Amino acid sequence: MTSHLPRRRLWRLARLPGLLLLAAALPLSVLAALPAWAASALSAWRFNREGVLELRTAPAAVLQAFYEEGRAGVGPRVWIDLPGAPQRTRTIPGSGAVRQVRVGRPGEDTTRLVFEFQPGTLLDPTRLRLVGTSADRWRMELGPAAAASFPIGEGDLEAPAAPSWRAQVPWQPRLPQGPMPSTAGLPDVPRGRYTLVIDPGHGGPDPGAVGINGLRETDVVLDVSLQLASLLQAKGINVLLTRTSEVDVDLPPRVALANNSRADLFLSIHANALSLSRPDVNGIETFFFEGGRSRALAQAVQDQMLAISPGSPDRGARPGRFFVIRRTVMPSALLEMGFVTGSLDSPRLADPGFRRRMAVAIANGLLRYLVANP
Repeated sequence: MTSHLPRRRLWRLARLPGLLLLAAALPLSVLAALPAWAASALSAWRFNREGVLELRTAPAAVLQAFYEEGRAGVGPRVWIDLPGAPQRTRTIPGSGAVRQVRVGRPGEDTTRLVFEFQPGTLLDPTRLRLVGTSADRWRMELGPAAAASFPIGEGDLEAPAAPSWRAQVPWQPRLPQGPMPSTAGLPDVPRGRYTLVIDPGHGGPDPGAVGINGLRETDVVLDVSLQLASLLQAKGINVLLTRTSEVDVDLPPRVALANNSRADLFLSIHANALSLSRPDVNGIETFFFEGGRSRALAQAVQDQMLAISPGSPDRGARPGRFFVIRRTVMPSALLEMGFVTGSLDSPRLADPGFRRRMAVAIANGLLRYLVANP
């Protein structure tokens, strides 16, 4: 990078030694050995009015921090590289001395969190330290000159520690809290014959849609997906999940998991949103990319969801061009379980009991499809 910027100084920021910086002891060869589906190690970040950056990562992630001084008309930058690719790149408007924040993907297996400051912002790179405060928390004090006028950030910094980033295998489901729904009345299929991939949308720093009373799409879809996985496993189906916790998983690895496992079906689960000013918009819809078996799969899931959702508008089983159903090679569908912004749908999506009913309904639709299309 320095060869392209001869007039700007690039600093690699040191980390303080100590037990809390256990990630620094990992050999770099570990990163190259990670599987292609490994998600970003970045779970949450926040920059506050005191000029303090806080990060939450998955434990055992190796972080590298850099500083680049500004020049005429361009402010200084601080960035942090973390293992794993983000689900999506994005730019977040800044606040105060922070001009903007970018989440980028400089390589196939890297997340880059960039803080670009306003021109003229004075930072002392010799005083900047990225310090681990626990196994999955990090802190950097940039000082009052770099302070934001209001806090900016993404994700939940206070969430409990997740399992080791290197050990986060998508197909090890973590059961949700509360009573599990019964499999009584669900169709039977030959045990051990089928493999299904369940894809809870969004995750980690990307919560998806946020609706009434702060209801987050990621919380709804992960809960329903985990319960659905448990139901299907009880019926003898091999279930793979693209994520089992609040981590950031890019779209291509979700598709790769389904295609590489030679799954029989793929279902991506989401919740819809429009605007908090339009609570009158509600309804269930299921998308497929091409007709035939994918259309039949979408219709089977749609029918069962409508059966447990009295009053919810039927928005149909219809064509869509979403990446995960366009690139998977098996019958695939993408379900929108309702609107987190809808006055009818939102209370249902927020209700743990109704989520259990949704999991049963989806399982019923998938199993009915398999019975009809052996």
